[in-house]
Amino acid sequence: MGGKMKAVVKHHHGYGAKLQMVDIPSIAEDEVLIKVKATSICGTDVHIYKWDEWSESRVNPPYVFGHEFSGEVVEIGSKVTNISIGDSVSAETHLVCGKCSQCLTGSAHICKNTKIIGVDTQGCFAEYVAIPSGNIWVNPKEMPFDVAAIQEPMGNAVHTVLSGDVVGKTVAIIGCGPIGIMAVGVAKAAGAAQVIAFDLNDYRLTLAKMMGATTIVNSKIDDPLHVVQKLTAGNGVDVVCEMSGHPIAMNQGFKMVTNGGRVSILSLPVRPIEFDVTNDIVFKGVTVKGITGRKMFETWQQVSSLIHSGQVDVKPMITHHFSLEEFEKGFDLMIEGNCGKVVLHP
Repeated sequence: MGGKMKAVVKHHHGYGAKLQMVDIPSIAEDEVLIKVKATSICGTDVHIYKWDEWSESRVNPPYVFGHEFSGEVVEIGSKVTNISIGDSVSAETHLVCGKCSQCLTGSAHICKNTKIIGVDTQGCFAEYVAIPSGNIWVNPKEMPFDVAAIQEPMGNAVHTVLSGDVVGKTVAIIGCGPIGIMAVGVAKAAGAAQVIAFDLNDYRLTLAKMMGATTIVNSKIDDPLHVVQKLTAGNGVDVVCEMSGHPIAMNQGFKMVTNGGRVSILSLPVRPIEFDVTNDIVFKGVTVKGITGRKMFETWQQVSSLIHSGQVDVKPMITHHFSLEEFEKGFDLMIEGNCGKVVLHP
């Protein structure tokens, strides 16, 4: 295609990013070129923007970052047969090898050689992005681009909640960032009897309530363990979905789960955390599941169906829209926590 495009570039080893003109990516024979219609800001993008210890050890500026998006296919490689020009698409952002034992046995989401679009490769905070055709998910034509853009993070929520049975169960969602808020809606749609949402941010707790939480708890004001004891007649919750990564909150999660319950952890603590393994895990017979990415492509099918059927309405948690040029406003809101999902429109 050739030419130049606007892009948000992580331009240096430090805080912030810049809007720059860069080359429109050329595509390989197995790739497609997508005109980005909507791209949302993820917590990972905030880590890169702020330049914390994790990003310093992982990413290599300068490059275009961002990985959650939707758009329209405008060019296809010579060997691409499953995608057509004009298709409305999103993308699985984990680039996997297809050769390791995990990939070969149906667990590509935990491929040992995973690379991530917009972290290890050029990303989608731009007018165009090139993506391998095997990572493309074709969306229903009528799905709005902003909704289609957040399917990737919603996949994290779906994978976390549905890593075990939730029908008729009491589910605790600890941490109401955007993925936690979506997890509330997923748990309700999947048949949870109670969904208790915990956070320190009243704005995001309100969004969790809008997404279907039966109880919201500001953990600065109310003791989470006391609330759970009261709501469950002392039994504890059946399922904990840990989305906060905070040591205190994670320990509370293990203490509030009932004997024989499940704790699914999506959060990424920045340093090792100490647990009472004997009393809170072993003697209670708790199942602990680490969650990464989305099952390829089982989770994508679940996400698309939940949205398309209306079982989960994600619109309430898409709170802000900005042009690509206004990306700094979006990042400021994400850092402050005064938003749900922030969508940029190139």
